[in-house]
Amino acid sequence: MKHAHARKADFVFSWPSSPLHIVLVQPEIPPNTGNIARLCAATGSRLHLIEPLGFKITDSRLRRAGLDYWPSVQVQVHPSWPALLEALRPGRFFLYSTGSSRPYTQVAYRSGDVLVFGCETKGLPEDLLATFPRAVLGIPIRTDHVRSLNLSSAVAVVVYEALRQIDAGSA
Repeated sequence: MKHAHARKADFVFSWPSSPLHIVLVQPEIPPNTGNIARLCAATGSRLHLIEPLGFKITDSRLRRAGLDYWPSVQVQVHPSWPALLEALRPGRFFLYSTGSSRPYTQVAYRSGDVLVFGCETKGLPEDLLATFPRAVLGIPIRTDHVRSLNLSSAVAVVVYEALRQIDAGSA
């Protein structure tokens, strides 16, 4: 959706040839998912939600957080992790966890990568993390002050790092 706006970023940026895939495993908080949907609209990323969801896709708080950008978001709801795998194989999967000892910046991101985030209260299930042990990454935080970042903030940090690398690789 196009919007009239007086300010516009006027610089060259190389968007990925294939969109990034943002996966939320059982998200619980509608405004977080709405904010992530807006991020997907802004970056051309695709949003994948794995059920069960902690809200209805028609939730007004979800819609409000995504503003009027929903028509620009490609969102797909999957009934389970195996269903997502079937839809996105053979993609490269990266999973994000507060328990990782490997920083999210130590990966060479590419077009079409699949970035997987857990729900707000529990993160990703241990069995899922064990499935991709070399692909589990984390964002450095001061754990003496907080347990984790807000989900939508964490997704934004990782997506823009991936886009930064993809853009730099195309130069």
